[in-house]
Amino acid sequence: MKSTTASQAAPTDISTTGTARKEPRPAGRGPRRGIRRQLPTSPWLFAAPGLAIVGIFILYPFLSTLNNAFTDKRTLIEGDYVGFANFQDLWHDEMFWIGLRNSTLYVLGVVPALVVLPLLLAMLVQKHIPGITFFRSAFYTPVVASIVVVGLIWVWMLDERGLVNALLEAVGVGKAGFLSDQWLLLLSAMTVTVWKGLGYYMIIYLAALANVPRELHEAAAVDGAGAVRRFFSVTVPAVRSTMVLVAALSSVAAFKVFSEVYLMAGPTGGPAGEDTTLVMLVQRVGTGLTGRVGYASAISVVVFVVTVALMLLVLRADRKEDA
Repeated sequence: MKSTTASQAAPTDISTTGTARKEPRPAGRGPRRGIRRQLPTSPWLFAAPGLAIVGIFILYPFLSTLNNAFTDKRTLIEGDYVGFANFQDLWHDEMFWIGLRNSTLYVLGVVPALVVLPLLLAMLVQKHIPGITFFRSAFYTPVVASIVVVGLIWVWMLDERGLVNALLEAVGVGKAGFLSDQWLLLLSAMTVTVWKGLGYYMIIYLAALANVPRELHEAAAVDGAGAVRRFFSVTVPAVRSTMVLVAALSSVAAFKVFSEVYLMAGPTGGPAGEDTTLVMLVQRVGTGLTGRVGYASAISVVVFVVTVALMLLVLRADRKEDA
């Protein structure tokens, strides 16, 4: 009887110390407690709020604008389908070509500055010297400042009786029409855009520079490379992907510029509307009781296509360099 009971007992392992240890239960045996089966729809329940926001505030307005671009809809009148008539009118609209020219010039003037200058600024402020925190905060302050406040400050400074013209008169240069000359006004707006965006892209470059190994700079210095040579041989290749990102972001933002030019040139877009950008034209044509919503939507579609093309060009240029 004793032998039968011993044979039916759970097997044990007796270690050298004489302590009995139970063998672990084989996997797959015994009930599982506290584990519930996940439903296939569970991930979608978590993503539903975000998808709803994207659908309501991004996808629906985009599809609505795309649909309106092929109609003659006005602010208070539901339009009819007119096909590509709005796009044909764009071809013969002088203001559209002026807006396209100014937006293109804005990209050509702003993007190179916002790719290079923030990088140099980031290299300057990443150094650990006394008081550098103050300068980091000072350079980033324009980013968090309201664009309306920034625009008004620059308008007061560049006005005919403003600070800049007073300084030019004091040194004998004479006054300049920063807000009345067509090209000077556009250049002034570009300056404001670059000044306000320096701190934002500086932060992006600081994150990229933090990942550059210090050993590369030390090895280049040992080989006799100076500061300029190390910049082009070590720093630029290390942050090239970040430079592509900055170029893509700044080009899209520059082509869709509105606030800076609107604040400095006024609702009319400068002298005879010569400084009007495409987004300003959308606002001017598509608002008001008699606003041509369909025509403004057609301009918006053109802006969307051009911005996507700009991003693809930047990415393609980056791939060619990788190859």
